[in-house]
Amino acid sequence: MTISNPRKFRASSTWLFAVWLAFAALLPHAAAAQSAAQGLSDADKKQIKDYNLNEDVFGRLLAATKEARTQGIHSQANPDPSKVHSLDDLAAQALAGDPRIAPLIKKYDFTPREFMLANIALVNAAIVVQSRNDPEMAKSVDQSKVNMANVAFYESHQAQIAALMRGDK
Repeated sequence: MTISNPRKFRASSTWLFAVWLAFAALLPHAAAAQSAAQGLSDADKKQIKDYNLNEDVFGRLLAATKEARTQGIHSQANPDPSKVHSLDDLAAQALAGDPRIAPLIKKYDFTPREFMLANIALVNAAIVVQSRNDPEMAKSVDQSKVNMANVAFYESHQAQIAALMRGDK
């Protein structure tokens, strides 16, 4: 999924930022990652669209996110779009922000690339769900890039996501 108008997306991203922080304390801000993703190859964009969230991935994301909070790992700096030419570049920039990130995601059996894919898939699904109640945001969502299976997965896990955002154990 891509955002066709990043300015409109940024204007309505407060809630999404909370989701992003809940799941991706280890990664850059959602809007910045989306912006950097614009420079990815078609193959990387296809892999992002085709990536399917599942219970295993979601459970590992939850566990890694909770541990990141415990360790005091915070949202990383925005990626430099001029240095992002692949999903691996984006993942490398995210991991470079804190030396504790790489061992943490490895502990939960993620490669840097898969961790980035899972987080982007989750945030993209959150964007689609939020855009249903935000006409301006809806105009900026490229529906041809939406993975509806991930949207359904996100919707079925909203209670867990909300609990994580609140900091529940």
